[in-house]
Amino acid sequence: MALGITLALAFMAQAPVQEVAVVETTADVGLDELMAGRDRAALETIENCDELAAADPARLINRGIALARLGRYDEARADFEAAASARETVDLETAAGDWVDSRRLARRALAMLDKGEFARYYALSLR
Repeated sequence: MALGITLALAFMAQAPVQEVAVVETTADVGLDELMAGRDRAALETIENCDELAAADPARLINRGIALARLGRYDEARADFEAAASARETVDLETAAGDWVDSRRLARRALAMLDKGEFARYYALSLR
């Protein structure tokens, strides 16, 4: 993908484990708001971002996270499923230096949603 996306993803096990993925961009898809726990503001920022297509995997994942954290699980699931099955993918570098495909991150977010982890943990954020 020519346009880079900055993504930060923190997943939880028993204790929080952070996986941060970073690729540079000027597109604002709610990272600051998600990291600050301002999910409604993140959702508004993501939905008003004209720089990325509505079907962009990073945008879908970010929007899904904001929605899940707001308790809008069906909408979040739809976004995660769309990102998981997207034709286009984005490779994301984690804080550990690993590169992860956006489909894999979307499937991870779906698993978290299935386990109810969004209701308990608010440090998951993507951009």
